[in-house]
Amino acid sequence: MRKNYTKQDIIRLVEEEDVEFIRLQFTDIFGNLKNMAVTASQLEKALDNGCMFDGSSIEGFARIEESDMCLHPDLSTFEIFPWRPQQGKVARLICDVYRPNGEPFEGDPRYILKRAIGEAEKLGYSFEVGPECEFFLFDMDENGRPTTITSEKAGYFDLGPVDFGENARRDIVLTLEDMGFIIEASHHEIAPAQHEVDFEHDEALSTADNIMTFKLAVKTIAKRHGLHATFMPKPTCGVNGSGMHINMALFKNGRNIFIDESDRFRLSREAYYFIGGIMQHMKGITAITNPLVNSYKRLVPGYEAPVYIAWSVTNRSPLIRIPATHTGGVRIELRSPDPSANPYLALAVCLRAGLDGVVNKIMPPKCIEGNIFEMSDEKRAENGIKELPGTLIEAIHYMEKDALIRDVLGGHAYERYIAAKKEEWHRYRSQVTAWEIDEYLNNY
Repeated sequence: MRKNYTKQDIIRLVEEEDVEFIRLQFTDIFGNLKNMAVTASQLEKALDNGCMFDGSSIEGFARIEESDMCLHPDLSTFEIFPWRPQQGKVARLICDVYRPNGEPFEGDPRYILKRAIGEAEKLGYSFEVGPECEFFLFDMDENGRPTTITSEKAGYFDLGPVDFGENARRDIVLTLEDMGFIIEASHHEIAPAQHEVDFEHDEALSTADNIMTFKLAVKTIAKRHGLHATFMPKPTCGVNGSGMHINMALFKNGRNIFIDESDRFRLSREAYYFIGGIMQHMKGITAITNPLVNSYKRLVPGYEAPVYIAWSVTNRSPLIRIPATHTGGVRIELRSPDPSANPYLALAVCLRAGLDGVVNKIMPPKCIEGNIFEMSDEKRAENGIKELPGTLIEAIHYMEKDALIRDVLGGHAYERYIAAKKEEWHRYRSQVTAWEIDEYLNNY
């Protein structure tokens, strides 16, 4: 999807297409999309990296005394929003965040992913990723506020008129295609009001950019249909939560190096090592791939989300599986991440963990053939199968023990991320929930 635009190309397009506003977008460390809007008259200044903002106002970015930040637009990300007016159009540029002295800001998630990609390039590899993004479409109340209410009862692969979100999902797909996405599939998911849209794999930085654009488009188009789109992992009790499976492959000289036709599972040594690295660092990775208190309400038995650290080719119960593909390619699917994750950080830690496995030749445990959920505790222990962290604070504690994660994020982002997540956990555990009242008030 990247385009080789020059500054002159963008200036010409803005004039020819009657673009009035340009949004300079960036992402904070918690995966929230931010932007500064400029008019077309300020475009040249923006393209010359002249737009500044106060980093201390962005949570997790910088202290007040070092807060001046500069936006450097990535020209290849220029895109006109199809959902905005045709006169006085709105476009966007995704930006990298720099300090005024011209150095990249070490807390910029996009820079963190670029640094991880650089580590792969030193070894001769490129990293390609295909995400599977799930979300819910809920009703809004009379004041336009989001709810968790839906009157539909549709399930997996259902269609209209049972699927009430079909028209919204169609418009989402068409809008994304207008923006250059190649949509491989879209369908209703298992839970009522739950949907999935899969877009084509791409190199890691483009994929992370695409996930952020995808979320914005989904929320914008859903609202036009009177619906609220949420990427909250588990908004409703008793049904499946939303995941963001990540399909990964390493390439060298244009060839997928995970393929070995002589192997039983068609996996190369590098593929096994990459799996081994992911599994070895999985507990430390989880606070990044599953960043909310709510994320761990999804990672429980009974709702198809992984709970155990294992890999398989033949079933969907483990954390990692090797899915069949119509092209004959090989990819490694990590099934635990959810769509609330910051995609730049999630892809960075997955890549570096996998590379650690490749460099240090970390072999994974044996492939698990059976359904892990149906195994006894003794059988799981016999197979060396461990569990993912069960809560956000447990995941944070594992993250603090894994030196690789600190190295991937850098000290600045690492410290601020952990501090913010500990505060989030403290706010959560200080609450008294409706479940506790129902369970205990009458009996104690």
